[in-house]
Amino acid sequence: MVNETVTMELKNGTQVSGTITAVDSSMNAHLKQVKVTVRHKNPVSMAYLSIRGANIRYVILPDHADLNILLIDDAPKQNPPKYPAGSKKAKKVRCKFTWRL
Repeated sequence: MVNETVTMELKNGTQVSGTITAVDSSMNAHLKQVKVTVRHKNPVSMAYLSIRGANIRYVILPDHADLNILLIDDAPKQNPPKYPAGSKKAKKVRCKFTWRL
């Protein structure tokens, strides 16, 4: 999605349009050539802007974006434990503690 122009609406109603330069695992978005429109105010242009992921309500992707490729989960899969907790072969952990009264 880098170098794609998107529009985002933030949770406070502000609309942000710009070109994505990076997005991290917390969905923090870094944009360039940004236009910010706060509700009932005139738009403001900025060269760069970073937005915390928790503040983003939604993202409008460009029409030409191929979602079949973009939505592929290429993260490495974790194998489930060989013996799940509660099974007879699960590793038993002894707790050593003393009650103090």
